[in-house]
Amino acid sequence: MRFLSIFIAGIFTNNILLNYFLGMCPFIAVSGDIKTATSMGTAVTFVMMLTAAINWPINHYILVPAHLEYLQYPVYIAVIAALVQVVEIIIERSSPTLYINLGVFLPLITVNCAIFGLALFMTVWEYNYMESLAYGTGAGIGWLLAIVAMAGIRTKLRFSNVPRALEGPGITVIIAGIMALAFTGLLGIVKT
Repeated sequence: MRFLSIFIAGIFTNNILLNYFLGMCPFIAVSGDIKTATSMGTAVTFVMMLTAAINWPINHYILVPAHLEYLQYPVYIAVIAALVQVVEIIIERSSPTLYINLGVFLPLITVNCAIFGLALFMTVWEYNYMESLAYGTGAGIGWLLAIVAMAGIRTKLRFSNVPRALEGPGITVIIAGIMALAFTGLLGIVKT
């Protein structure tokens, strides 16, 4: 049951994007189109799941027993960079148009602080392997949910009368804040 609560909390109450505001750069930049946002969210989810699956054993079976905890940051970043390269190759081969649409933000998943934050949170919160997988999957789905919701809202905003000073990133940040408040309203539903 704990896995389910960690998974649901990763999506809603501990949403890495709307609760901790990690990963805002690609969130704001790529959320203009639903298809592109869905693809970016799927790529981030895939990398988050694999990050949780790979970094936990590396930390617990190599770094901690060898007393090399001080190497966690560079090791986590190296694993994330390798995973992003795999995702980038897959997207480039399977959908060149999507690869072009994601542009520079696809390789920037490597330095997406949401993914690095996931690796650090699962370490600091001392999750076991299954809990780490649940959190990685939930956090990825939560990021996907947030960016797709934002893309849907921004699509509707094209037909709205937004004040000129707020067009683009300004209204996007305001909407992100309102979405964060809505997700914060779910606190207490799931305990982790």
